[in-house]
Amino acid sequence: MPPQLEVGGAARQLALDLLQPLQPSLDNFVPGRNAEALAALRRAARLAARERIIYLWGEPGSGRTHLLTALASAPRAYAWSPVTAPEQPGLALVDDVDALDGGAQIALFNRLNAVRERADAACVIAGPVPPAQLALRDDLRTRLAWGLAYQIHALTDAEKTEALAAHATARGVTLPTDVIGWMLTHLPRDMRTLVAALDALDACALACKKPLTLQLAKEALAPQPR
Repeated sequence: MPPQLEVGGAARQLALDLLQPLQPSLDNFVPGRNAEALAALRRAARLAARERIIYLWGEPGSGRTHLLTALASAPRAYAWSPVTAPEQPGLALVDDVDALDGGAQIALFNRLNAVRERADAACVIAGPVPPAQLALRDDLRTRLAWGLAYQIHALTDAEKTEALAAHATARGVTLPTDVIGWMLTHLPRDMRTLVAALDALDACALACKKPLTLQLAKEALAPQPR
């Protein structure tokens, strides 16, 4: 039987101990308006995509790094580097393409040329803006536009609210709407952290033998004054 804790310092410590954001995966990425991009990336992870060059762009926090990290667990995926042989089979992953120096840009240009010729190779690249707006070599920007380009849209608050409510329902948790509102206002806004916080609050409520209320959320996870 779990220990009965008073809500307060002990509950806060328990919640913080349990607050472990999920390892990024394609399954725990909440798609929102990104369902088409997510489907394309699932095909790319299996090296089954017709278009073998995929470019993802979006503002910080949109989820593009989550997706690149998730793809890294695919069986034949690897982090691309300028010294990688252009013809190497598998799924090459390139984040922050806008930061590549001149030599790296030439190496990526060669990689994308090779990908076009090989059925066993693919490349997923991520950056902050559409290909045409990247401060890169003209020929590399052209190659990036050869394949599929997707803007990764950050979830709206309404989409995050819906996703958190669905997650709570799947766990059999009664989640008041004011708790969700407080989480969106006071916690980091990425879904990995929000879902982890909800799971920690649920476990804390069970251990404390108390309902998951706004008061419990505040006492367990509210930022502490410095």
